[in-house]
Amino acid sequence: MKDSVQFIAYCLVDDPEEVSVTEIDGRHYSVIELKVAQDDKGKVIGKQGRIAEAIRTILSAASAKDKKRSVLEIV
Repeated sequence: MKDSVQFIAYCLVDDPEEVSVTEIDGRHYSVIELKVAQDDKGKVIGKQGRIAEAIRTILSAASAKDKKRSVLEIV
């Protein structure tokens, strides 16, 4: 999960060195925190949150395979 979110973020931002992804595993769910540069935050969120929602959809579909729930937080 972490690698796929990191790959998507690298493709979207102008400053890929500032991309940081951490994964906090729980028993039934995992929280994935995505940190990007302040200037790139809008590119990751998108207009009206469409890109962020698309990333969350991909993440939930991939985590359903592992029978876990994943939450994406953009910090």
